[in-house]
Amino acid sequence: MKIRQIFRIDTRVNMPDARLLEALLDSWDRNNTILVNLLRALPEGGLQARAIEGSPSIAQMFTHIHYVRLVLVLEDAPEFAVDQPEEEWVVERDPGRIAHMLNESAKVVRDAVKSKVEAGGDMNLHYDHPILLLQHMLWHEGYHHGQIKLALRVAGHPLTDEEAGPVTWGVWMRKK
Repeated sequence: MKIRQIFRIDTRVNMPDARLLEALLDSWDRNNTILVNLLRALPEGGLQARAIEGSPSIAQMFTHIHYVRLVLVLEDAPEFAVDQPEEEWVVERDPGRIAHMLNESAKVVRDAVKSKVEAGGDMNLHYDHPILLLQHMLWHEGYHHGQIKLALRVAGHPLTDEEAGPVTWGVWMRKK
């Protein structure tokens, strides 16, 4: 019999840790909101823009983000895996479809991380702690956010601070 069963150790997240977990998950939710807001702020033809010839289009960067989220959950928390896209760098022309994909994969990541942290579970392959998956995704998606804004600028459709600020920085800095 395991020691947890003998002494009935409570492995649930205690209250201060639960507040920290909720703040981290909120940062994840805000990150996804920012990506979807950026998608919705794109000018006509923006999904086809590229930073340089041969680089991924903005549409491909968004679908890549969705793909990476789902693959990393499959590899590290397979019990939360959902159907995987067949391709990584898809040229999707429907912003509504991309937004739906991002919202769905964000929920998969959120649910996997939340469950693993609350259960005290380990990740299967890449990370020493489930929060590191979340942090990796935030970094990865911030990287692509910058690439998307650069591609818009190169294509002659830069987003001004007045346009981008409220739907990006404003989301991060908003107090509830």
